[in-house]
Amino acid sequence: MPIPNPPTTPRYIWQHRAWPQLSFDAAALAPALDQARLEQGRLLGLLGAIGLEQANAVQRDLWVQEALATAAIEGEQLNLESLRSSVAHRLQLADAPGSDRSVEGLVQVMQDALTNHSASLDLDRLCRWQSALFPGGTSGITRIAVGRLRDHADAMQIVSGALGREVVHYEAPPSAQVAVEMANFLTWFESTHPAGGASAATKVNGIARAALVHLWFESIHPFEDGNGRLGRALADMALAQDMHAQDPQANATLVRVFGLAHQMLKTRATYYDALNHAQRLRGIAPEAKAIDATPWVQWFVQAFTQACIASQAMVMDVTEKALFRLRAAQCHINPRQSKVLERLLEAGHVGSGGGFLGGMTNEKYAKITGTSKATATRDLADLAAHGLLRVEGVGKATRYAVNVPGWEQPALKP
Repeated sequence: MPIPNPPTTPRYIWQHRAWPQLSFDAAALAPALDQARLEQGRLLGLLGAIGLEQANAVQRDLWVQEALATAAIEGEQLNLESLRSSVAHRLQLADAPGSDRSVEGLVQVMQDALTNHSASLDLDRLCRWQSALFPGGTSGITRIAVGRLRDHADAMQIVSGALGREVVHYEAPPSAQVAVEMANFLTWFESTHPAGGASAATKVNGIARAALVHLWFESIHPFEDGNGRLGRALADMALAQDMHAQDPQANATLVRVFGLAHQMLKTRATYYDALNHAQRLRGIAPEAKAIDATPWVQWFVQAFTQACIASQAMVMDVTEKALFRLRAAQCHINPRQSKVLERLLEAGHVGSGGGFLGGMTNEKYAKITGTSKATATRDLADLAAHGLLRVEGVGKATRYAVNVPGWEQPALKP
């Protein structure tokens, strides 16, 4: 949107004389960073203990979750089946990727950021990433510049609100400055690479560095569209570099299991608020030699910590399901019973945001399996006798729930 009379008073961090020098209070953030490392370690420990098959399942599910989330933050809904196919293909769990080119493009970007985290990050690579997000050269039905930096004369603004009552949350540097801005960003990114021989003066805590990467890139907003998804991919890339520096034997692609984009989606309003606040000059003295990004880094580190905790719960769910399936197999149940138990397992439980609403009944069992109510009653009683289902209520109010320790089901209604 053009601005007839641009403001003369600096309002955004890129207008400050110290830009692009970003800093944070390492001492103040030390407790939060220590907690983040602790939860990161717990998650990786849990993942390493569950076995290859279960670990692959977790990676697949969390990668799908991350892709859905990073698109949903921008208001885009991806085709779930195509996304699952593309992710399974990238994990070598399926022969062919999905048919949706934009979905496949996003999955390729996410994979390249982690698999090739040690490869040099240059402008050409970023342009190829952005091009992959928009294979048809359009965003929706609008034609956009793809595979190159934005070059339009109009101001690049982050705007919300109804037409005629728009609220400008942020205005990025003019297009004419973007090439220089990106050159500075890329030089800093390479010079602070944790495994690239960064000097003591340029070494930055890896999680805090990922926060600065995201803030800096989003503040430049170098492309006509796709900046949010690319910025989150760059944060993941920085986390992968950090993970490799911590343990060169670690599989850095496991960064996707941290679930950062999913956490950002869950707290989207506070994510935008924290980012917008960090991009403004509130409280930053004109004579400051660096722009204090401590509040933003604090928010990012806490989001990372909560993401790791949420992923721990998911890994534990997978472990519990695997143990339950083993227990069920040892009971030699019939295919009908296996089908219903799998349905209940897929529904999850209240703590994971799911649960089989209303519990299982003989009527629902009969409908799912295509059998009679009498057979359904016998099958359910057999599962309960084996301890695979727990029973609540009596008579017509009888309901069944999968008997996984610690799983809370939605309230069983009569």
